[in-house]
Amino acid sequence: MQKLLNKSKMIKVTVDNKEIEVDEGCTVLQACELAGVEIPRFCYHDRLSIAGNCRMCLVEVKPGPPKPQASCALPAANGQIISTNSKLVHDARKGVMEFLLINHPLDCPICDQGGECDLQDQAMSFGSDKTRFFENKRAVEEKSMGPLIKTNMTRCIHCTRCVRFSTEVAGVNDLGALGRGEGMEITTYLENSIDSELSACVIDLCPVGALTSKPYAFNARPWELSHTETVDVMDAIGSNIRVDTKGNQVLRVLPRLNEDINEEWISDKTRYAIDGLKNQRLDKPYVRNENGSLEETDWDTAFNKIKDNIDKIKPNEIACLLGDLIDVEAAYAAKTLFQKLNVENIDCRIDGAEIGEHGRAGYIFNSKINGIDEADALLIVGSNPKIEAPVLNARIRKRYLQGNFPIALIGENNNLTYPFNYMGSKSIDIKKLRDKNNETYKILMNAERPMIIVGMGALTNGSGPAILYELRELGELFGVIKKDWNGFNVLHTSAGRTGALDVGCLPSKKGLSAKQIFSGIENSNLSFIWLIGVDNKEVLNLKKQFVVYQGHHGDAGAHVADVILPGAAYTEKNCTYVNTEGRPQLAKQAVFPPGEAKEDWKILRAFSDYINCKLPFDTLDSLREKIYNEFPHLNDIDNIEKPKWSKFGRKGEIKAFDLKSPITNFYKTCSISRTSETMALCDGKFNNKIAAE
Repeated sequence: MQKLLNKSKMIKVTVDNKEIEVDEGCTVLQACELAGVEIPRFCYHDRLSIAGNCRMCLVEVKPGPPKPQASCALPAANGQIISTNSKLVHDARKGVMEFLLINHPLDCPICDQGGECDLQDQAMSFGSDKTRFFENKRAVEEKSMGPLIKTNMTRCIHCTRCVRFSTEVAGVNDLGALGRGEGMEITTYLENSIDSELSACVIDLCPVGALTSKPYAFNARPWELSHTETVDVMDAIGSNIRVDTKGNQVLRVLPRLNEDINEEWISDKTRYAIDGLKNQRLDKPYVRNENGSLEETDWDTAFNKIKDNIDKIKPNEIACLLGDLIDVEAAYAAKTLFQKLNVENIDCRIDGAEIGEHGRAGYIFNSKINGIDEADALLIVGSNPKIEAPVLNARIRKRYLQGNFPIALIGENNNLTYPFNYMGSKSIDIKKLRDKNNETYKILMNAERPMIIVGMGALTNGSGPAILYELRELGELFGVIKKDWNGFNVLHTSAGRTGALDVGCLPSKKGLSAKQIFSGIENSNLSFIWLIGVDNKEVLNLKKQFVVYQGHHGDAGAHVADVILPGAAYTEKNCTYVNTEGRPQLAKQAVFPPGEAKEDWKILRAFSDYINCKLPFDTLDSLREKIYNEFPHLNDIDNIEKPKWSKFGRKGEIKAFDLKSPITNFYKTCSISRTSETMALCDGKFNNKIAAE
């Protein structure tokens, strides 16, 4: 529901002879919904401004004019008597439906919206088998909206949901209406693509099939699909999604409603990178032969080759690195195995971020994502939330549009879909926040609920601990941390990082971090490195070491591997992910892994038998029992344990460097998205356009 205007005063209305109390300021439609009466609608949407275009939501209201009124645009008033099922209302809705169908093509059998179409559903209640109109139907030329959105604008009923979403939520002005009346057309004006990371949400909003999914076109009917409720891993937000499958193939991803995280939006990458799940997959173990070529083998041969190499070396010559898509179960299994082997070089921070060493409050989004709605000032440091977390960025824009929300930025000067006070791009610009004459200083000092968002662009450089220390002290100075408020937030860029930090996948005091390994690999004594889903370009320098790559795609890690162990992708396993808030969420298996690929924890458990270091669990339940006993907060699924405030970071000099986001290409951030044909098309369409400009 839209936020009600006055929560303190209540009014009484009667809906179909049922008297209820509602907040003053709500609409008649909202009042009817609260009374349990469903009102048909096309143009109205809870999260968009009111247009009142379609007139499908007509109701009879007394006192009032002797004709039905649009309930979406009519404020509820004390003493109103509302009728939603009278003959007058029913006849009026039938007339509206007849009008909407004058030009609508009768192409339900070939329309991808069929079976999920609001117009189709409501026509069953208010439609007729006859029409009084025999003129030629209107035809509209198709529009070009890029590689994601398929258009059939002859079906359009001018509800303008797509236009309002683009302007209000996505923050782009690419969509609009030309003409008026029957000649009105929804278009991108200059036939440009909708340049937004959330563009495909208009497909979900379209009630009639005028906008459908281009990659999904003509692949399946909704009743043929199996649905699995799970979570997204394309960023650290943990958006709630539904994975639709046919057989053993993932055909589409749709958003699930979660008011605390993604509301009902998902990014284009979340929605469309799924075609990368079938490309370049690892489905069998491989070993590198004497000629330097990889050849297929069996699990026994692969495990024995790894064992032979481990037996020859000391624990301090071994390292284990965990990638961005690692799940909690795999991270815990890896840590347990390598600790049993006395290996101290284990790290999940493959981007070099120096976090997680001094308490949980120093690496999670403490206010929670929905805390943005309560904040009254924001400082962003070293982050570009528009490409790092588009759904979170939409939340910031939503709060900005509500008013009284000044925003300041230290980092890359990009279009974030909302205005901000730009304070510079250098790390040393953080020192400006100490200046009492600085406007941002004054705003944060006077704010009741100020918020700081720290991105990985500020923490992956050598000065990361010093920046974290400085921002923590500033946060305490500004009142970012109070008894009933903690607005100090770290925004991660990877889905697996928070969970891996939670279970302690960090090097010991004597161990080497990922940053130390990659920067000094030539001079280190490491001779054996186990990579679990690590595909960053730095692994290409691992030329002298024996490398085991465990993952699901033939990406950079597989290119340097001596042994490849095929793992399962996020849609192919039951596991746990912890989002940037510190919220544990369950990911559920939608399809089976290809070929001989297995879940990562199962691979590690099986290998432990070969080196006489058996891990103390055989099933997923027994593994989770071990995790929950050691880390009880991970058992509280979908809830966030409030961490104790701690003195994280390290006091030191902040060296001057550019605060650049580690994500340079939104469409290619992981092994899945890099192998996605759809993401490649988007990359060519949007990034080439930006480069040309």
